[in-house]
Amino acid sequence: MKSIQRTMAVAALLVGALVLTSTTMAQTSPPQDNAAPTADNAMLLTVFFKHDQSRPLSELNAQLEKQGFYKAFPPPGVEVVSWYVMMGIGQVITLRLPASRLREVNRVIENTAWGSYRTEFYPTYDYKAVGMAQHDKATAN
Repeated sequence: MKSIQRTMAVAALLVGALVLTSTTMAQTSPPQDNAAPTADNAMLLTVFFKHDQSRPLSELNAQLEKQGFYKAFPPPGVEVVSWYVMMGIGQVITLRLPASRLREVNRVIENTAWGSYRTEFYPTYDYKAVGMAQHDKATAN
């Protein structure tokens, strides 16, 4: 089971790298650090913050506060699409941001969340409309 999850994670990372590479290659001017997400530069990123279950929650929260996590995350101009707690796992957050700001988001997480969380990142896209259309088509027959 773990090898399947690992294979899927590697595939997701490769797809994300291809998307980011094609996006950066298509740019004609350098990205602006304060760019807002638009239809042609936005990406969704799902971040898994997995709790360190060997430590009590109060200790984890104190570390997050000490490291300035909630002051720095999310960075200004990065939209939080969803923020859920998955019991027994941690937090799952989907962000919308300009692709040019991916490194910035990563650095904020490295500097403020590591130690309390183990992190995983997944390039994400909205499939709801397509999935629901397929469902409606299948149930109409």
